[in-house]
Amino acid sequence: MEFDLVRLIETVGYIGLVAIIFAESGLFFGFFLPGDSLLLTAGLLASRGDLNIMILMLILPPAAILGDNVGYWFGRKVGPAIFNRENSLLFRRKNLLAAKAFYEKHGGKTIVLARFMPFIRTFAPIVAGAAEMHYSRFVFFNIFGGLLWSVGVTLAGYFLGQTIPDIDRYFLVIVAVVIFVSALPSLIHFWREYREDLFRFVVSRVRGKDARRHPGDVADS
Repeated sequence: MEFDLVRLIETVGYIGLVAIIFAESGLFFGFFLPGDSLLLTAGLLASRGDLNIMILMLILPPAAILGDNVGYWFGRKVGPAIFNRENSLLFRRKNLLAAKAFYEKHGGKTIVLARFMPFIRTFAPIVAGAAEMHYSRFVFFNIFGGLLWSVGVTLAGYFLGQTIPDIDRYFLVIVAVVIFVSALPSLIHFWREYREDLFRFVVSRVRGKDARRHPGDVADS
């Protein structure tokens, strides 16, 4: 089994990490990018010396904070019109509406809470901008949430690696668990979002095979 996140981080380096965290934090097409699992894996890699934890602490928070900031101003500029945008390969209106409902329920705290929720994390700043949340208030929650998420999750991976003896021996297993746990909310969301489409696809495929096996029965019917 290959662990693509490790290979991804080793390939893109610090600049790539910054770009991914920036995009996943506030660009509407970044919802599919790894966020929590990327930070945790980066922390694990830092624990065994493959990355420098101090550099990560310096570059990741600004990426997360600036990403949300761009998302806010995108939502502020586009406004309510974005809620009527049609679905596309990189945009699902349901995700935006879910973020809107979450924002209406929790208010400014959404900017902090959403940091730890896949999909909602990407769209929350866009919704805040579209709802014309006061910018100074947004900045406060954005900085607090960005620091808490980027520093906290990365350090969790780092100290996990520091705590477990002989981390190299179990490294791949730990990364696998980290990826699974952090991806679980996304998998659940994907299942809820697309299960009807998947069922329809499977049924159409089964019916297609039956038609090819028994063409006479299909013609008679």
